[in-house]
Amino acid sequence: MNVTGAEPTWPGDWLRGVLELCVLGVLADGPTYGYAIAQRLAGAGLGVVKGGTLYPLLSRLEGEDLVKATWRAGDGGPGRKFFELTSAGRTELIRRQVLWSEFVTRTRLLLPAFRDDDEIPQLNHLETR
Repeated sequence: MNVTGAEPTWPGDWLRGVLELCVLGVLADGPTYGYAIAQRLAGAGLGVVKGGTLYPLLSRLEGEDLVKATWRAGDGGPGRKFFELTSAGRTELIRRQVLWSEFVTRTRLLLPAFRDDDEIPQLNHLETR
């Protein structure tokens, strides 16, 4: 599939590996609800994250006391479940950000395009399958 001018389709295992970190990052900006989280992720170029993936993840984060959920009345419609980081969630986000940064640095060292100041290929010049 040619990705020129289109959003890339990320390998599913990449998205699964980083989704919790990204959700925690979205929640760092303040309380929000599931659909808005999914919209932020899509708007950032991560693609569509379906409710069947997002809500179990939010439930798991809530069970780990990283996220707190509360119901709020809707504006002329049904109520919504809002999610926000707990203090433990903020601490975990910081820890995971540091780990992610180190992981990316180490991974890049293994990739030829990132060694010795080589020119880094741009996604819009590549084709993916």
